[in-house]
Formats: sequence, structure tokens, C-alpha cells
Amino acid sequence: MLNERLAHSFFERQEEAHKLAGGLAALSRRATLYRHLYLASRGNHTFPLIAAHGALWSGGYFRFGMSLGSVLSWQYFGRPERRRQQQEKLVEFADVFREINRRVCIDSYVNFHFSREFGQHANASDFIPSELLDPLNRMHAAIAADRELSEREKQIVFEAHFRHEQAHVVGPTLIEAVQAFDWPLVREIALRPRIRFAYFPGRTTMQFCNFASQAERLEKGMTAFTLAAQVGWSNVDAALRLYRVLPDAYFSAPFAYFNQLRSSILAMS
Repeated sequence: MLNERLAHSFFERQEEAHKLAGGLAALSRRATLYRHLYLASRGNHTFPLIAAHGALWSGGYFRFGMSLGSVLSWQYFGRPERRRQQQEKLVEFADVFREINRRVCIDSYVNFHFSREFGQHANASDFIPSELLDPLNRMHAAIAADRELSEREKQIVFEAHFRHEQAHVVGPTLIEAVQAFDWPLVREIALRPRIRFAYFPGRTTMQFCNFASQAERLEKGMTAFTLAAQVGWSNVDAALRLYRVLPDAYFSAPFAYFNQLRSSILAMS
């Protein structure tokens, strides 16, 4: 009976998260969802805050990529059918990244709420791997004690969550997409993004050599955490305004805004 209760709660959270995360293009909605998890953790769960920056930054990157792809497709001038096929492949490749963002958002929402409710149950690791569950449980214990985690403790939670997503969501999906994307020039450009989140100090950027490399993604992810810790988490949160995507109402009354958004989405679905 306990396992049935856990399974029911887990899949109920998944269903809710799928609705809240929206479609492939709903990057701003997912940024809202990510930030809500950070605020709900009282600043202890930093992974979703940095993921919110990733979602908002990627909107501009996708627009740039589509424009560049349109220009580069003229290498097939005189072969209109081939040009159309390559443009369609680029859209499909970009959609893989959007779907990864969507799935990571769903996973983050489910893991946070499920572990908060059932993390201490003996069978909880049947749904969340223990290497992620244990740090999440320590985080929830700190929240319950009204204690802010140390920077080292926040890093442990962040790294556990980041590694989990890379191993179970990002890596397998990305490798398959890269292998299927038959446009070498654009593929090479797409896998070498220069990332600059709004909270990065000065002119700091992160240049990828190969985004398909899990080792490099892990390295850059930890760099993003280190930079955020140096800047200060309140400043990282405030920097979300700089993308000029999320409404002012969400910053002035974040919980009321999110609760209203959640209620309206669930009511419509």
C-alpha cells in the first residue's frame, strides 16, 4: 500500500509538472517554474535558479541560431528541396534542446515536491536515485529548520542535481540528436555556444568546445555555480529581470503570481 501511495504521488506530480512546463517554446513559463522552486527552497536549492537563467538565455540563442541557419542554408542555392530539408533538420535539432529544457524542468519540479513529501520513506529511492535523494533530504531538513545551507552544502545539492539531469535526461537525448543532425557546418556551430548569463560579472562568458561532451557540460555547470556564488544569490535572482521576459508582477509578488498561474493552467487542462 505504501508503494502504491508513493507511486500515485510521484505520477500525480509528473502529470502536474507536464502541464505547468508547457510546450517546447514556453521557455519563460519554465523560467517561472524554476524560480518558484528556488524561492520555495528559501534559497537553498540553487540548481533551478541557474536553470531559469539557462531557459531565458536560450530564447535569444535559439532566435540567433534560426537566423544563422537561414543564411547558411543558401549554400544549397539552386537545390530548393535540399535547402528546405536542411532548414527542417535545424528546427528539429533546436526542438531537441527545447525538449531537454522542458524535461529537466519537469524532473526538477517532481523531484523537489516528491522528496519534500516522501523523501524520508524507505522506498523513496525507488523513484529518486539515492545519490540525488540524500542531498535533497538534507536540503529539506534545512528548510524545515529555517536554516540556510552553507555554500558548500548548496554546491553539493547543485552538483547532485546537475549530474542527475546530465546522466538521465540531457546526455542520452543530446547524443542521439547530434548523431542524427546531418548538417556538419551548422552542427559544429551549434555545439560551440558562447554562453553569457545575465548574472555573469563583467564580460565573463563560457565558451564550449563541444556541447555534446558530458564532461565539458559538467565543468561549465560547476563554473556557472561558482560565478553565482561569487556574485551572490540575491543578485543572481535579481538578474533574471535583465532578460526582460518575466513580468514585473512576478518579482513583486512571486508566490501569488505563481499560484495564480498554476491554478489557471491546471483549470484549463
